[in-house]
Amino acid sequence: MPLRYERTGPAPVSEQARQYLVRMRDGTRLATDLYLPEGNDGAALPAVLVRLPYDKNSRYVYFDKVAPLFTARGYALVVQDVRGKFRSEGRTLPFVREPQDGYDSIEWITRQPWSNGVVGMFGDSYYGFTQWAAVAAQHPALRAIVPRVTTVDFNETTQSEQSASAAVGRPVWLEGIDYYAHHWVDNDSYEYEPDRSLRPVIEQYEEAFRAIGARSAWFDMLAPRYTNLFHALGRHPFDSRPVPVLHCVGWFDNIGIPHMRDYLELVSRPGWDAVQYLWAGAVDHENYSLGLAPVTEDDDHAATEAALDRMLPGYAGPALDFFDVFLKGVRPVSSLPKVSYELGHAGWRTSSVWPPAESGERTFWLADPADATGPLPGGALTDAPASEQQSAQWAYDPGSLVPSLVANSFAFLQAYPDVAATAARDDVLAFSGPVLSEPLDLAGPVALDLQVTSTAPVFDVFAKVLDVGPDGQAHMVVRGQVTVRAEVAPESVHIELGHTAYRMRPGHRLALLIASSDYPMFLPSSGTDENPWTTLTPKPSTQTLRTGGAGSASRLTVTVVPQPSG
Repeated sequence: MPLRYERTGPAPVSEQARQYLVRMRDGTRLATDLYLPEGNDGAALPAVLVRLPYDKNSRYVYFDKVAPLFTARGYALVVQDVRGKFRSEGRTLPFVREPQDGYDSIEWITRQPWSNGVVGMFGDSYYGFTQWAAVAAQHPALRAIVPRVTTVDFNETTQSEQSASAAVGRPVWLEGIDYYAHHWVDNDSYEYEPDRSLRPVIEQYEEAFRAIGARSAWFDMLAPRYTNLFHALGRHPFDSRPVPVLHCVGWFDNIGIPHMRDYLELVSRPGWDAVQYLWAGAVDHENYSLGLAPVTEDDDHAATEAALDRMLPGYAGPALDFFDVFLKGVRPVSSLPKVSYELGHAGWRTSSVWPPAESGERTFWLADPADATGPLPGGALTDAPASEQQSAQWAYDPGSLVPSLVANSFAFLQAYPDVAATAARDDVLAFSGPVLSEPLDLAGPVALDLQVTSTAPVFDVFAKVLDVGPDGQAHMVVRGQVTVRAEVAPESVHIELGHTAYRMRPGHRLALLIASSDYPMFLPSSGTDENPWTTLTPKPSTQTLRTGGAGSASRLTVTVVPQPSG
């Protein structure tokens, strides 16, 4: 039976907006909606530009709902379909023309009678990237940006560079590359479910392209190869003229690790450091919040208008406050905290730096590995390493892969699954700390160092830190993963698990899971030097974890803030 798909084209232009076809330097016209304050008498306004590939009028990005929040604060909102998507002309190819198109779109804004020549940019994910591309183009009218749940280099995030000399790299984020096969084929968008049983894995997408009758050019560039994005773009945005940035990060965002890496890189750069601001909430990529997880239909902003209305002020509010400072100048810079972060289960905090100045590291040593192959609590997380070296093994079976926790990690908190069943698998190691008698507040980076070897020349390690409640339910807090080339691997493999701010409550346990597959979120390892996209016969392997003893203690390191005294 041929693969079935649903094709989605552009929605009607909002009644609130006027659409323009804005000509780029090569003659390509980009569909652009303008929202102005009601009753605007011709006064020149600062403008906020949004450049996205998801249909500027769709229910998915809801800019007809966002626009009144911006216009009520005295901004012109300009929302544009990027080149080759929905109502815009041009070739459907992401990234490569965004610096030029961003510059030309800002130039068009500055020439309009309703513009005062000051422009900011706003948006999530890919429309966070288009902000960085515009920064690289250095139009002088661009005065501030608010990139949300995004990163400066999506290719670095999705694809591991194929290098025989790289000892530790990244597994291929299959879900991330899958995105290009759905949303970057042509002007429209395609929804379909690949047949995950097909091998080689590349055939899952070849089947889809045959059914659609068209291909994604960017997918072909990424799978099965690696493309360095900034070879195509030229100047790296971070090497450009500094502009004020409000980084809006989600602690449960699947792009949270590279986004925090971007923020920390910029706060370390002279010139950029003074104008970097961080807003970090307990939200995922699709703006679902920990406080509502798992999300009911009544609270699902993707399904219910009332829920969307409740969500939007918190979505747009931090950006509007930021623009009031750097676009309008109606509020002092001192009114903005350098860091505003949500401590999961405990509310919002502010700080002058990230991690907070009062934070410090705490180490949990992996112990009792012989018990780690069972269900939670499994092995132990202890405050001191065991004196004797111990070990445990787990298998990688390409025929029985560890399933991904959710079907869509972009909306992780919508489902917010109980992970206890995954921990009970015999191809997963589990370790737990003691039941907490008082809160443990995580606030900063989390990392794992493992003494691990494999019978395979190339193997993957997936790690998840969990919050295990008194009822035995386990929920993920942070995650990380690496690909290891055994021949050149270091004695201790370091895994970055990202940053978080999260309260482990009394009666709960901190736990850790370790496995070698996470499918279909990540491309399964070939277990050999074969390309994992095209191999027909991936090989099983056995991994060995060592801990305890002199020089071989595996450990989990978290960043914590102390409880207030008194």
